[in-house]
Parts: sequence; C-alpha cells; structure tokens
Amino acid sequence: MSIRTDARRAATTVAAAVVLGALLVGCSEEASQGHEARRAAASEAAADPQAEVQAEAFTSAGTGEAAFNRPEAVRDAFAGLQATLNEDCAPGSSDCAYFLGRVHDELLRLDKSMKADAQGPGHFKEPIAWIATLRRTLKDDTSTDNLEKHRSELIGTRDRINTWMQGHPEDYR
Repeated sequence: MSIRTDARRAATTVAAAVVLGALLVGCSEEASQGHEARRAAASEAAADPQAEVQAEAFTSAGTGEAAFNRPEAVRDAFAGLQATLNEDCAPGSSDCAYFLGRVHDELLRLDKSMKADAQGPGHFKEPIAWIATLRRTLKDDTSTDNLEKHRSELIGTRDRINTWMQGHPEDYR
C-alpha cells in the first residue's frame, strides 16, 4: 500500500466526518423532513465515499452554494501544474512518491478542466490526448512503484503540456 493510498483514505475519512458534522449542525435548523433526508445522506456518506460526494451536492443544493464537483478554470489548473516545473526527484528518494503523485494529480485536474472548458475539449485536443496516453500507460496504477517506473512519461507529459500552453497564452491568462 502506498503513502498516497493511505493519505487518500485519511482524507476520505476526514471529509466524511466534516460532511457528517455539517449535516448534524444543519439539522437543528431544518424541518423534520429535511432532517431525515440529511441523516440518510450522512449514513450513506459514512458507508460509501462516492455517496459522500452526493451528500455534499445535496447539502450544497439545499443551501444554494456552488456545486462541489464543478471543474476549476483551465488557468487555475494549469497554475497548479506549473508549480511543479522546477521540481524533480530521484527515483527511490523519500520525496519522489509525493512529487510524482502531485504531478499525476495536477495533470488529472488539468484534464478535467480542459474537458469542461467553454471552448470545448476540441480546443485542447493535444494535451487531452497526451494525458489519455499517460493514463493508458499507467493502467490506473498510481502506486509509488508504478509512478516511479513511468517517471519519464509523467514528467514528459507535464513538460509537453507546459510547452503547448505557453503557445496558447489566451487559455491561462
């Protein structure tokens, strides 16, 4: 089990606790029917991480807040990827798992935002294709060993996308 998997599990547990806490606080102000619906959503969130997202969306819809899963702007996602440009790691070093996991996560964030952008995914055809190739290469295995094995592909995809984006400044300024 990798450090990233443990961190994700811990984040999921904390997020579920936050959702449950928010639902419990909100329940004291809601009518009994809303109270029961939120209690059911909280129970599902505790049992299923995917239900947690749905419970958050339910709570957000009830209070008029912005949607929880809305993709961020390409500009913001690209800024996260750019923050990794001056970083690198030697395979096997203690910071390599974090660094490669971060590059991978930033690429996925950028992919999601490009696909949801108003210009449409066709505008970002090349970067989306490069990320898809990387996903196929990784085969959904984001373990530290696999990320280190495909380190050059991760960093190469990051660098290719950075170069492409530099040629398209209207997309991130």
